[in-house]
Amino acid sequence: MIKQFLIDYSLDVLDGEVIACQKHKWACQRFLRDIEREGTDEFPFVFDEEKALRFFQWMNLFRHTKGVLVGQKIEPHEIQYFVFGNIYGWVHRDTGYRRFKKAYWQVGRKNAKSQSLSCVASYEAMALGENMSEVYCAATKKDQAKIVWKETKAMLDGCPELKGKYKVAYGEIVHPKSQSIIKPLSKQDGKTGDGLNPQCGIIDEYHAHDTDEIYEVIDSGMISRAQPLLMIITTAGTNLNAPCYRSEYDYVSRLLDPNRHETENEEYFAMVNELDKDEEGNLIDDIKDEKAWVKPNPIATSYPEGIQNLRSKLNEALEKPEKMSKFLTKNMNVWVNYGAASYMPMNKWHACSIILPTVDIKRFPCYIGMDLSITTDITSTGGVHPLGEDMYYVWQHSFIPEEKLAERMKTDKAPYDLWIKQGWLEVTPGEVVDYSFVEAYLKRIREEGYKILEVDYDQYNATHLAQTLDSDGFEMVAIPQSIKHLSEPTKSFRDHVYQKKIIHAGDGMLAWAIGNAVTKTDSEENMKLDKKKSKDRIDPIAAIMNAFARAMGQEDNRSVYEKRGPRSL
Repeated sequence: MIKQFLIDYSLDVLDGEVIACQKHKWACQRFLRDIEREGTDEFPFVFDEEKALRFFQWMNLFRHTKGVLVGQKIEPHEIQYFVFGNIYGWVHRDTGYRRFKKAYWQVGRKNAKSQSLSCVASYEAMALGENMSEVYCAATKKDQAKIVWKETKAMLDGCPELKGKYKVAYGEIVHPKSQSIIKPLSKQDGKTGDGLNPQCGIIDEYHAHDTDEIYEVIDSGMISRAQPLLMIITTAGTNLNAPCYRSEYDYVSRLLDPNRHETENEEYFAMVNELDKDEEGNLIDDIKDEKAWVKPNPIATSYPEGIQNLRSKLNEALEKPEKMSKFLTKNMNVWVNYGAASYMPMNKWHACSIILPTVDIKRFPCYIGMDLSITTDITSTGGVHPLGEDMYYVWQHSFIPEEKLAERMKTDKAPYDLWIKQGWLEVTPGEVVDYSFVEAYLKRIREEGYKILEVDYDQYNATHLAQTLDSDGFEMVAIPQSIKHLSEPTKSFRDHVYQKKIIHAGDGMLAWAIGNAVTKTDSEENMKLDKKKSKDRIDPIAAIMNAFARAMGQEDNRSVYEKRGPRSL
């Protein structure tokens, strides 16, 4: 019954009978593809009708705790059937354990997120059949962590069938029969993960998390569980450097895309309900078109009060522009990634990322920029290669003191350890950056064949290194840091990104730096990157900007990049 419903629903989505965004359609395509191959050696999972039905029977025990349906029994919406039918229906053919160990659902506000999570929490603790199950409702702050926990308690309190089956003590919901608990967990609790053995971790509004600390606390503690579940439900947000966008949203977008075969994970379920965008990241759907509202709001648009609430929110956003960002993120589920002073929309930057497995970039001359900052902070070098026809390839390589690494990871809330493994960041011994490593790096890439025309540097704190590099045979050029001098390259670099005339290899550290960058302007509309006002460190893009100030307009016209494409370089 559930399986056939999901098949019919998926076909309706793909046929246009159900209005859905592209990622929603991809999720349905994925389900139908899995149905075709279930139980094979290639795909050793089967759909267990009884296990899927059991979750919805549990859900049907509860009543709405708020809104126009308060007091009425919950009747799952078709999107809830699809999401949780997948999560609870698919099992391994040999073990019977659930297939999906992680799940991500991004959907607009007022689409029963807390209600859905509460049903998951109580089911995992009281009905799944796991002994001594630990269920954590997780967030960065205590109040946020308690939202789903309180909703779970309210739903249990309103369920006469479960009276006497649980108790509440010391901030925990306890199921005595299985010795299981449901508990809020926040970063403020100071938990390291030691002693936790989660059966289920629930993360509500992950977009609000500055780091993946809570995610990792839960995920790392699940290793001894046979069929754990890490469940994320969130709306979109405004911080594209936070882990929700930088890691999860980017990952599930690739996971769902049937044209992206490099990302396969049979144990990760994903559903994204959002307005559609084009390849440039621009909205295709008109936010005033009420028919499109169902894409990010499958449940909220299913009843008149929900539609009227969206109308009111839109009207307010149209009358008060400062409200538009909130409307787009919370109600239309669109990631809004730049504020008034931010340097550039990150979707524009990500659109310039290409895979370069066969490129010998050393064929093209290179301008090297340097941003040394102070010795205890990040020091960066950045390369700009003119490719001809006004195209440029850019990269960065940064340095961090070994004894400051742990401290910087904590204060900067950045995955420096990951970037070290990926080769974007290099560790130098001691408490300060040893500039001899910068010198050695530049000499090494020159020996490897990089045609370094000059090294362009900010004179601040760089006198000695500049003299050393000059004696090594590098052409050294000091770049004035005045707003009038840097305005043209700052504007031109952004324009080139918009036109996809800047290309890069998807360096996460460089993307982080660009996402941090904000600008300052003067009365003549000159602009430059503002280190003091930027949210976090911008050293990698500052280094590239020094190089671009000299490289722009100096193309190697032998290149035919735009005619041949990136694999022809």
